[in-house]
Amino acid sequence: MKIGILCAGDEEFKPFKCLIENVQVVKKAMLNFYVGYIHNIEVVALYCGVCKVNAAIATQILIDFFDVKIVINSGVAGGISPNIEIFDTIISTQVCYHDVEADILMDFHPWLNSEYFESDLRLLDLSKYAVEKLNLLGKVYWGRMVTGETFVTGEQRNLIRDKFNPLTVDMETASIAHVCYVNNTPFISIRCVTDNLIQDGMNHFEENCAKASTIAKDITIALLKEIKNNDLVLN
Repeated sequence: MKIGILCAGDEEFKPFKCLIENVQVVKKAMLNFYVGYIHNIEVVALYCGVCKVNAAIATQILIDFFDVKIVINSGVAGGISPNIEIFDTIISTQVCYHDVEADILMDFHPWLNSEYFESDLRLLDLSKYAVEKLNLLGKVYWGRMVTGETFVTGEQRNLIRDKFNPLTVDMETASIAHVCYVNNTPFISIRCVTDNLIQDGMNHFEENCAKASTIAKDITIALLKEIKNNDLVLN
């Protein structure tokens, strides 16, 4: 079973790149897809570039061209909930756009019952087993993520928190979940926090990105092992 690992930026992808064995690089849509194995698990991994459209392009290619059966989004995010600290990690239970009106997704394609895309329940269960076996910097929470086309700071965080009550915000996750939903492909996102309500702004993101990316990588790799060990069967 081939698994897609999708990161937004090169810093988020870097911890994976050195782990991929027997790697072959395939170029599609100006993106480099790294096809190979991590711990004897067949993967296709890449960084797609920041923003929703880039992430959606990469996700559809992973599904259509590479025939991946699971998509794992790994990387970093901004903390929205007051309880979220730097280097805490959030694993998505549900995802939505904070900059798209709900009725756009409910009254038109893909005709959702709500504005939220749900993570795969089997992957969520396995992620809990994976985390139990790790000694991580920071805590791990399972909860809601939101996505929009901007780096969120200051008062924007409060507005998003009041409307959606998420744990984190980023610029890609909902679009990845969106594409996976319409393709009936299991999805989960693992995002480690680089900036929050107290340590706000791009400077904190840049300072903490490398370490946070490594934490997200560690959880992602642990999840891969659980998928393999439990011989997860997918439709």
